[in-house]
Amino acid sequence: MSSTINVFIHSSQFPDAVRKDLLESMRRRAVNHKFHYDTIRQAQKWLCLHETYSPARTRPEVANTYHQAFRQTVKRLGQGPVQVIGLGCGGGAKDCALIRCLEGRTVHYRAVDVSTALVLKACQAAGEWMPPDRCLPLVCDLATAEDLPAEIEEHSPSGSIRILTFFGMLPNFEPAIILPRLAALVKPDDCLLCSANLAPGDDYRQGVERVRPLYDNALTRDWLMTFLSDLGVEADDGTMRFSIEEHPAGSGLLRIAAYFEFLRGKQVRIDSVNFDFQPSDVLRLFFSYRHTPALVKDLLAPHGLSVDAQWISPCGEEGVFLASARPWPDRLPK
Repeated sequence: MSSTINVFIHSSQFPDAVRKDLLESMRRRAVNHKFHYDTIRQAQKWLCLHETYSPARTRPEVANTYHQAFRQTVKRLGQGPVQVIGLGCGGGAKDCALIRCLEGRTVHYRAVDVSTALVLKACQAAGEWMPPDRCLPLVCDLATAEDLPAEIEEHSPSGSIRILTFFGMLPNFEPAIILPRLAALVKPDDCLLCSANLAPGDDYRQGVERVRPLYDNALTRDWLMTFLSDLGVEADDGTMRFSIEEHPAGSGLLRIAAYFEFLRGKQVRIDSVNFDFQPSDVLRLFFSYRHTPALVKDLLAPHGLSVDAQWISPCGEEGVFLASARPWPDRLPK
């Protein structure tokens, strides 16, 4: 494998754009999630957290649910080369599991994430299963890159079947922001494989309460605190708390959110801009929506995305959904 790799950086992650988003996060008192994956240290802490708490890594039956979804999706594909486009690829583990199911085909991989460290790790992992020169990393903010469909199309091999993956991303975006972006990327002949963190059991709120320890733990607190410490905020400047909230209000959609409440005055300086936090001021650090299978379908449908098949893990904590921009004539078994 070559000791160098070409990485595409979209303008949404150019320094001026990143600075603008950071200042907006401070003004709104709500941190853009991308700032938790910005540095190598943050990416490493997130990967450790993911390995420790993600059911896809800790529960064999959840991993098997993904493999079942991948095998059945691949059987549905026509002949020809395949391009896997990992939207929010993270470390690429799930994308690589899908790529392994495509053995015998010509596969191209587009790793897309807001973190340079993560797209590099994803391409490195994929390089174990396919020629590295077919891995193309793109650093991009999915929420703001309006020209992303054209950019993705420009680098799609002619005649290839496209599988877009969106694993673990639904929970960390406001639906009204990300779903139009996602729908714009899915062409009529594409497959979209997305996953959702689910609330297990028949009682939605109780299910969210059951999975709360997956978030409210020492590793998550340490990961989230890294962003603040890089800005000069110390752990004893405030307290971090987790809560379950309905958002948007009246929607019935629940999420687990992490907030940092300042216990004493603190000034955060970004370049020449000062932000003053007073005692009892609150900064939202993070949120993660928990869904049900029905909620996933209801969220995708208004954007022209039809769920054609779903695979729900036996524990009920994760689901994989196969969607398309129009219903397939013969649907996969549910």
